[in-house]
Amino acid sequence: MILDIYTDVLGYLFWILLFIAMLSPWLSIRSLQRTRLRLIELMERKYGSRVITMIHRQEKIGLLGVPIYRYIDIEDSEAIIRAIRTTPPNIPIMLILHTPGGLVLAASQIAKALKAHPAKKIVVVPHYAMSGGTLIALAADEIIMDPNAVLGPVDPQLGGPSGMYLPAPSIIRAVEIKGKDKVDDQTLILADMAEKAINQVRDLVIELIKDKVGEERAKYIADKLVSGYYTHDYPITVEQLRDMGGLKVSTDVPPEVYELMMLYPQARTNRPGIEYLPYPMVPRPTTRETRSDVFLS
Repeated sequence: MILDIYTDVLGYLFWILLFIAMLSPWLSIRSLQRTRLRLIELMERKYGSRVITMIHRQEKIGLLGVPIYRYIDIEDSEAIIRAIRTTPPNIPIMLILHTPGGLVLAASQIAKALKAHPAKKIVVVPHYAMSGGTLIALAADEIIMDPNAVLGPVDPQLGGPSGMYLPAPSIIRAVEIKGKDKVDDQTLILADMAEKAINQVRDLVIELIKDKVGEERAKYIADKLVSGYYTHDYPITVEQLRDMGGLKVSTDVPPEVYELMMLYPQARTNRPGIEYLPYPMVPRPTTRETRSDVFLS
């Protein structure tokens, strides 16, 4: 009889613990979301701007180790355009970007919607905003970057025959070097698409920045970012952006942005082995002080 009671209690405990284990991650995510929203609300009151975030973390499935890559997609563009549309025309927008890039279509939609907002637009880059993220940043009146943060080239990437994504400028250059009469029809079609893609993105960059830097400087910057001067993952620093001329770039990142980034953690099981003691630190007692404390106690 007593054994049966113990068995029933253990069974109930098992299911309760299983339920808690399943519920715990959801509660943790909800807690993070509430904390983020409170911090965003604080920033909006402090800076008098509508704060919008687009944070793309690179994560892995803990069980199989299969990488999941987050990037700018149509869902992102729908959500951000909705946020911009519902922002009163006299309220500035502060868009916090952390992204490796993504679809040209989605990034272009976001950039154009941001550009069209009547009030001031600020893009904040605490770490990196590559490719499509750079395209969006160019739509802002001011880009605020951490001194070590980077943007990236916006040269279009086209799907090649082997499933690899190839830089559009390199496709054109390869055909020019080899000769049109020495490549197959598929490569010629790909080169034609590459040329159109480059022209389209170059025109978009010029449209986004010409009112800030002038048309001639806009053409120079667009050519530098689109035409294959750099590899697609090349990090463009604050100094390099300033050297291009005309773009308003500063390093006065609001301190709350760094706090906000900590509330978008990577999957814990896949965090790298990076550890450090936070500052400021409480001074440790000297060896003599430590021995004295031990002796007196």
